[in-house]
Amino acid sequence: MPSIDLTASATSLRAGLLARRFSASELLEVTLARIDALNPALNAIVAQDREAARAMAAESDRRIAAGQARPLEGLPITIKDAFDVAGLPSSGGLPAYKDRIPAEDAAAVARLRAAGVVIIGKTIVPVFSGDFQSYNPAHGIANNPWNPEYSPGGSSGGAAIAVATGMAAFELGSDLGSSIRWPAQACGVLGLKTSWGLASTWGAVPPPPERRTARNVDLMVAGPIARHAEDIDLVLAVLAGPRDAHVAGPPLPAPRHADAKGLRVAVWASEPFAPVTREVSEAVREAGRRLAAAGALVDEAARPGFRFSEAYEVYALLNHAVVAYGLPPKVRARIQAQAGKFSPNDLSHQSLQARGARMTPGLYQQVQQRRLALKRQWTRFFQNYDVLLCPPAPVGALKHDHLPDFHARRLDIDGVERPYLDFLCWASLATGADLPALSVPVGPSQAGMPLGVQVVAPMGEDRSAIAVGAMLEKLGGGYRVPPVAAA
Repeated sequence: MPSIDLTASATSLRAGLLARRFSASELLEVTLARIDALNPALNAIVAQDREAARAMAAESDRRIAAGQARPLEGLPITIKDAFDVAGLPSSGGLPAYKDRIPAEDAAAVARLRAAGVVIIGKTIVPVFSGDFQSYNPAHGIANNPWNPEYSPGGSSGGAAIAVATGMAAFELGSDLGSSIRWPAQACGVLGLKTSWGLASTWGAVPPPPERRTARNVDLMVAGPIARHAEDIDLVLAVLAGPRDAHVAGPPLPAPRHADAKGLRVAVWASEPFAPVTREVSEAVREAGRRLAAAGALVDEAARPGFRFSEAYEVYALLNHAVVAYGLPPKVRARIQAQAGKFSPNDLSHQSLQARGARMTPGLYQQVQQRRLALKRQWTRFFQNYDVLLCPPAPVGALKHDHLPDFHARRLDIDGVERPYLDFLCWASLATGADLPALSVPVGPSQAGMPLGVQVVAPMGEDRSAIAVGAMLEKLGGGYRVPPVAAA
């Protein structure tokens, strides 16, 4: 068996396959051995079909030998268990669906399959993809590859572990409330929340399978998780497009800048409404300083023309409405019953959750008008700036905390307790306005855990965010191999 660096970029692994330095079947077997060695302690991969994967790898070898390689030919991957994969258990983290095996791929999975990937299995998610940690009653608890005392994040936590440790060449994640961006930071990889509508989310949870519609779920996106910016770009070109995997997607605009010289960068490193730790804030500022040293024009005072609290309220009301739609009726009714306790001016997480769950048609129209005003402000902002740097999350890492009541959980922000649902705050800026946002590693914390920055770009300009991620990689940031995968 050849020696293959499974923590290399997916792009370089693809080059090795096409140059026939190793075969897809050999790459798969080396990857399966890595899974056998690492997964028992990490619990990232919760379902596998190795014989089906071997058949896919053999087909990839035939295509490569015939000069008919597809864009992602032979790359071994796993799929977040929020997405249906034909022939594999697809539970969405819901115990009631742990034995559910769909006959049809989710749309994004179908596009990856048509591009030649080798699908090994599924990665763990929290129940209904509804937590910032990755654990559920059917599959247990996933552990961070940098320190098992910490969570890998959620809901794409298993996906981020698989990528960070070389158990997958890249992964498919979904993001409604930082479910790609936060696990990417927690595990030290890159994750792209795509522009809304760019990639189909049909066949993903939420909503539950019986409540799916043909339209993309509002706010939610599908996007890649990978070790390098070039891999994000490679996979995005495949994911971008309609539900039909055989219909090409729209051409993606080129990035505004190929290098840092002249790049206009706004930095929003802290915010009283949504406090972050000093380490998180400093990581964002450090990313700005590195770009400035490379020739970027960096402005730490620049802000879009709206209050953070306005952007968060609009997002949170819509997010909680989306989530409530898929909840069991009794759970939804219990949350809705709380709405009468709160005034319309109460911006606590409990209030926004209850009011969003009980959203009326009238409130929905009002919120959408406010959302449109926010989008207009972003459009004006990006006439003067190319990207915004901000925190991906309020903390750099999170120890396991499985208290049943989310509202009872707390984050430690430099000795000050904050609500657990503060994880949604920095996600809201991009998600509420349908903007692309890339989480990029910047460097380690004092405790040795990964720290990152969120690169937000204009709607439809995902490749501008990716280009800045590539710049930050060259300037000292980017993926590092976790010790558990380096042995």
